[in-house]
Amino acid sequence: MTSVRRISKIWKSKPTIEGAGVHLKRAFGYNQIPLFDPFLMLDDFHSSYPPDYLQGFPWHPHRGIETITYVLHGRVEHGDSMGNKGVIESGDVQWMTAGSGIIHQEMPRGDEDGLLWGFQFWANLPASRKMMDPRYRGITAAGIPEVTMGEVQVRIICGEVAGVQGPVRDVVIDPEYLDVTVPPETTFTHPIRHGHKAFAYVVDGEGYFDPERNAYAHEVVGANYFDMKRNCACSAENLILYEDGDAVAITTRGKPVRFLLVSGQPIGEPIAWYGPIVMNTREELQIAFEEYEKGTFIKHI
Repeated sequence: MTSVRRISKIWKSKPTIEGAGVHLKRAFGYNQIPLFDPFLMLDDFHSSYPPDYLQGFPWHPHRGIETITYVLHGRVEHGDSMGNKGVIESGDVQWMTAGSGIIHQEMPRGDEDGLLWGFQFWANLPASRKMMDPRYRGITAAGIPEVTMGEVQVRIICGEVAGVQGPVRDVVIDPEYLDVTVPPETTFTHPIRHGHKAFAYVVDGEGYFDPERNAYAHEVVGANYFDMKRNCACSAENLILYEDGDAVAITTRGKPVRFLLVSGQPIGEPIAWYGPIVMNTREELQIAFEEYEKGTFIKHI
């Protein structure tokens, strides 16, 4: 018997500043690590004011994680220590596996109206793959399949929907990353492997992410969570963390909803995190930063 996942918690993304002064909203991050394993962070960068983002993310290191950038509007110029360089355009995805170490930069640029909108999330790597060779995958908008089921539209970055598989494959945590648009008065049901962590982030519109049309955050603890009344829809910049189960069901009423749906296999290992590097122990962190200072950080040429 298939069990539909219920909502565990709901957050509202919060303003923060990262890089050299990029204003963005963080859906989740450091404090929520145990809840989102194997995912570490999700940032929403959305601005029509270029001074909020033009300073970008100059050259910096990563080790032990994967960083995934998805651009809806505008572009992001990038380069890295493996010699990759180019521009992530509207609708494109950059899936970068830092592994043993990579140094890169990402410099956002808006569209003709100055609008920049996109997302970056970080996924963890298990201890056995922390020091794997780094790799870069750039997927253009044309390379991301879109399926239509009834009037529901799904862009498949990673994972499978209706027998169609996304272009990003062979990822350690077996993730799924979907961009879903559900029209009014419609229910979208999607299977998710039992035991995998799953969350949704509302991009636009509003919908009911609980099978009982209940947006109530069942466990409201501290200022990071907020209480929503029964029969209240989740709207833009809401983050929904799911309990375990076999599927999710999202229902709309008078308005459509667009959301990111992400899931993956938990790792269940200790995490030592400082800045752009995520390892398993403090000693490993210290080694990484010492190597960066000494110029021995890059292991794979």
